[in-house]
Amino acid sequence: MSVPEHPISNGHFAKKQFFSRSGLISWSHHRRFEVGLRLARQFAGQRVLDYGCGDGSFLAMLMQSQAHPNAAVGVEIDSQVVADCSARFSVQAGLTFILEGELERPQHRGAFDAVICMEVLEHMVEIEPVLDKFTRLLAPEGLLLVSVPIETGPPLLVKQAVRRFAGWRGIGDYPGTSSYSVGELAASLFASGKRQHITRPIHTSASGGQFHDHKGFNWMMLREMLCSKFCLEQTKASPVAWLSPFLASQVWFLLRKK
Repeated sequence: MSVPEHPISNGHFAKKQFFSRSGLISWSHHRRFEVGLRLARQFAGQRVLDYGCGDGSFLAMLMQSQAHPNAAVGVEIDSQVVADCSARFSVQAGLTFILEGELERPQHRGAFDAVICMEVLEHMVEIEPVLDKFTRLLAPEGLLLVSVPIETGPPLLVKQAVRRFAGWRGIGDYPGTSSYSVGELAASLFASGKRQHITRPIHTSASGGQFHDHKGFNWMMLREMLCSKFCLEQTKASPVAWLSPFLASQVWFLLRKK
């Protein structure tokens, strides 16, 4: 009799990230989750929302940790993704998944002690309305935990090289990575948080929604936007937590509702 796959290993993102054929990609994603799980320890016994939860891997790991929340809700825009997560994690107590539109229901206003948003905001064409939504969802003094990629400075050179190599090997979605002109690459290497350094391409999904890929994302500009609405309490890099974000591949922000 065959042994059933673990619910996490069967997730669509986990398959191409945690269990990637590239050791570097797998290691980087494992380390990103480890940093996030350490930051989320303070959510123990609380009610948590993961906005853009993907295949539910992070929430499942958090709920299975010793410092787990009392209840966790994963949110996605695709009904098939919600159905898949609900089925794979049906035996996990306290973990549920809903469609993004359901967040407009009155019972969700101010209902969460913490909101997690991991690797989502870099894809949003309009970020301000999403941050305002987080404010509405969070209880007074609630916490917001955000993770986004670093796509500026020296890390961009390393990432583009890894993406090109992974694409050549046929790994993940990397063949679809947007290329940079020489001028765009130079502007990205010396970007600051004062302005958007290059024009970001806008793509349209099969459902008609618009989104950005990683090209041109400026984490420093996002930090300024976050700080205008929340109080920044911690900044952590990954995959190596002691590195400066200026030399890392991802950055985590822990913020408190004003």
